[in-house]
Amino acid sequence: MNLVKTIVPAAVLAIAFAVPAFAQSAGESMHEAGQEMKSAGIETWHAAENAGKGTATAVRDTSITAKVKESLHKDEATKGQDIHVSTTAGIVTLKGNVSSQATATRAHELTEGTKGVKSVNNELAVSGSSASKM
Repeated sequence: MNLVKTIVPAAVLAIAFAVPAFAQSAGESMHEAGQEMKSAGIETWHAAENAGKGTATAVRDTSITAKVKESLHKDEATKGQDIHVSTTAGIVTLKGNVSSQATATRAHELTEGTKGVKSVNNELAVSGSSASKM
């Protein structure tokens, strides 16, 4: 009986000390879980924001390409030439074969003058010439 009188109070005391420690540990775990959820939400927001920016850039690039093609088509010097136009982040690349260096230069000038163009990579080749890239 003496043993029971000693063990029971000791067990009660041990439980009394363990409960607050467990509660604190559970509270900390909940706080950490909340922080991780917040972090995941922020990362998702940034990913969506970046995707939106990428889409806006692609739309601008498509518009620039269309304007350059229209300009090349309307100009007498470049009309009917084999000029391929691509745009990436405002940088326009011209590829293909043209009839003269003057035509390649005119294509470059028209492209540079197009609103939204940041720079031009002129990779046009003059038909029949090996040293024709600008």
